[in-house]
Amino acid sequence: MQDYIMVFIIGGIICVIGQLLMDLTKLTPAHVLVSFVVAGTILGGLGWYQPLIEIGGAGATIPLTGFGNSLAAGTIEAVDKQGFLGIFTGALTATSAGLMSAIFFGFLMSLIFNPKG
Repeated sequence: MQDYIMVFIIGGIICVIGQLLMDLTKLTPAHVLVSFVVAGTILGGLGWYQPLIEIGGAGATIPLTGFGNSLAAGTIEAVDKQGFLGIFTGALTATSAGLMSAIFFGFLMSLIFNPKG
């Protein structure tokens, strides 16, 4: 039960930060989304995001900060294995399943529903 509470708290805090950024600043939702990915990448690259994942589980991995962390982790792992080439391949390798799922399900929804635009 305590695990579920921590997931909710960590995920909720991340969402509250995003909402406050949109409400209290002139940042657009797109700016906040990009900022979250960049922040997750930086925190992941420094090794500071992993303790948050250990505490909050899916509450830390599902938001866009978790995607940024995955980009950093994949790049670091690929650089360790492949050297310089890993800089270019690691991020996409680590996140390819999520990216392809988004593309596939977006396409599927466009077939089922009437997209506008």
